Amino acid sequence: MKNKFAIGIDYGTNSVRAILINTANGRNIASAVFNYRRGENGILLDKVDPNVARQSPLDYIEGFEYVVAKLLKQAKKIKNFSQAKIIGIGIDTTGSTPIPVTKELVPLALVPEFKNNLNAQAWLWKDHSSLEEAQKITRIAECIRPQYLRKCGGTYSSEWFFSKIWHCLNIDKRVFNAAYSWVELADFMPAYICGITDVTKIKRCICAAGHKAMYNNEWKGLPDKEFLSKLHPQMADLRARLYEKAYASNTKAGDLSEEYTKKFGLSSRIPVAVGAFDAHMGAVGAGIGRNTLVKIIGTSSCDIMVSHKGQRIDDIPGVCGIVGGSVLPDCMGIEAGQSAVGDILNWFVTKMCEEDSKYHDKLTRQGSRAKPGQSGLLALDWNNGNRTILVDAELTGLLIGQTLQTTRWEIYRALIEATAFGALRIIERIEEYGLRISKVINCGGIASKNHMFMQIYADVIGKPMLIAKSQETCALGGTIFGAVIGGAYSKVENAQKNMCSAKKKIYSPDKKNHLIYKKLYKLYKDLYDSFGTKEYKENLYHVMKKLLEIKENV
Repeated sequence: MKNKFAIGIDYGTNSVRAILINTANGRNIASAVFNYRRGENGILLDKVDPNVARQSPLDYIEGFEYVVAKLLKQAKKIKNFSQAKIIGIGIDTTGSTPIPVTKELVPLALVPEFKNNLNAQAWLWKDHSSLEEAQKITRIAECIRPQYLRKCGGTYSSEWFFSKIWHCLNIDKRVFNAAYSWVELADFMPAYICGITDVTKIKRCICAAGHKAMYNNEWKGLPDKEFLSKLHPQMADLRARLYEKAYASNTKAGDLSEEYTKKFGLSSRIPVAVGAFDAHMGAVGAGIGRNTLVKIIGTSSCDIMVSHKGQRIDDIPGVCGIVGGSVLPDCMGIEAGQSAVGDILNWFVTKMCEEDSKYHDKLTRQGSRAKPGQSGLLALDWNNGNRTILVDAELTGLLIGQTLQTTRWEIYRALIEATAFGALRIIERIEEYGLRISKVINCGGIASKNHMFMQIYADVIGKPMLIAKSQETCALGGTIFGAVIGGAYSKVENAQKNMCSAKKKIYSPDKKNHLIYKKLYKLYKDLYDSFGTKEYKENLYHVMKKLLEIKENV
């Protein structure tokens, strides 16, 4: 392991981030960032439909070339480094982000006749334009294949693979018919950098297949042709052009292509791991293990747990999937999350306050002086819909308790509290089904930088909040899989022991604050159930009164 190195590449919503790591100790020796150049902060939008969010595959390709070249340039200055000691590359991406491609694995957006067609671009994870198709998939599955839904929380999402592809068929048959197949970004980039030019030769990742495409070994892979024919005959025909088998990320996708080996001046080709989604690799990079919840907190949040081999786990309604091998190869991976966290705070600062990003610091300083319940405010964190547990993109945000004295920082703090209440609701759902959470590890820029945010989470959830030491846990997860396929470690867990760590700072719950938040959380659940479910019949008259009572007591 000594002086062996691995590269991890993290394709996020707005940029590509990459790190070069010493596999013996997890030390970061080089890093690089490439901001996507096309669209608004890298996102191609539709002026007519606010649900549309696409990306250019060219940004992915150019991003890869830029960050790897920069890593190698930096690393030349490091003692005991040589390019010959790079043993593996791991890649994570957003998801579900499917791309329409030709049989030769050329993104349709790079074909001249489709270059300006939004529907030929990559369909970013946050694209919700396929809401109607997702609802229909759920209804059809409930009637003829209920087992499909049990493994993905009971509801199929507009963020996921088949709903997006079906929506493309419904709105742009020209694009659908021109695409030989559709490939997740997590599968496309490993295949592309390996020089694979036949879409049938790609090793698809179990992470994307299981969590977003209803793949499961119980029914021999993807949804069957009969089920897909109920969506549309052409969806059934597409199945044969997708894939039959999916792989965990401790599998080699291929070797870096000769073209890139020469381009980067490497002495030999480097093995590339099968890809995965950012949150799942981020959980690995954070040190996920038994009874550990990893929260990747960014524009949205993703919650990841693993159930170890041999541990019985029931289907959990409302989660985003229970998939074998999607996180650690020999474990069941469990995914949940919130559709907006950082995005809500950015919305408030930029749209409502009309300030720049520095204004977060001012609101945080002001808000950190307050006590729980002091503002009399309570919010719902559904500004971008609800991903877990309700799985409903048509839910929206809510703020109650405002008076003529309400200030900006009070609203800002209430929005943070709302995301913490949403996080607690997810934790409760997971624990209701037999999994115990004894440790919460948090990742991402917010977790590392915003002390008020993390203390609120500790006080609301009532558990200690640990912070992953690496600020690039997703990319670090990629280096761990790179180290495994490169032969430095036989198992992912062995690599984690040497390459993962947490910061010394731990946010412990304040008992008094936790008691107040328990009262506020009860009111949050009343709003949650009233606006989020059809079954809730209770009167909400008490909510505003209780908020005022809590405020007065504080």
